[in-house]
Amino acid sequence: MPPPMSWRGLDTENRKQGRDPMTSIHISKMTGKLDGLRAISTNTVTNSFCQKMNASGDTICRQCYSHGMLKSYRKNMQPSLQRNSDLLSSRVLDQSELPTILDAFFRINAHGELINATHLENICRIAEHNPHCNVAVWTKRKDIVSRMFAKRAKPSNLILIWSNPKIDAVVYNPPKYFDRVFNNVSYEHKPGEQNCTGQKCRDCLLCYKLDTTKVIIEAIKLNGRTIKAS
Repeated sequence: MPPPMSWRGLDTENRKQGRDPMTSIHISKMTGKLDGLRAISTNTVTNSFCQKMNASGDTICRQCYSHGMLKSYRKNMQPSLQRNSDLLSSRVLDQSELPTILDAFFRINAHGELINATHLENICRIAEHNPHCNVAVWTKRKDIVSRMFAKRAKPSNLILIWSNPKIDAVVYNPPKYFDRVFNNVSYEHKPGEQNCTGQKCRDCLLCYKLDTTKVIIEAIKLNGRTIKAS
């Protein structure tokens, strides 16, 4: 999953829509590689699934950019992301609480991960509230996704991207209900197949459109830079 190089909170839309930014969904404006995109994210540091995966020795989560950022130079982001975690996972939001998104492409989980079924239901409701917008969700939680969409219809503008936790173990077929797989590999692994190669996401949009590819492969990055063998 490509990391945001930096982050600026954006509560302008909440104010325009007459909502209190302190009790509304926090929308963030991305910079760096994700410049030009906005996102709804949650707090990685307090997510029990993320904590467990970050302690796993053989997964990409051991190199999680979000944990490092939120515990250090982006620590000031945690209150806003925690408000999102609490709001999105505690109850199904009313229609009046759903944000109106004016973008054509939007990201879920630039930080964080699905917390529970309520969190995913609220994401579905946000997508349905904004049918003009492609809402792309990165998640490793196949369990939550499969249970949810066995019972309810998946919004047509919701793009589900399974974040493969294994490094150098490229998966080509998305799990059920998912639209594509995002794979992380070493710099030298399958170089001819790597198709997430450092361009800005808004100039690529492979992840944000339905009619592109089912497989994304990116070389592992540290602080936004590809890690190459010494």
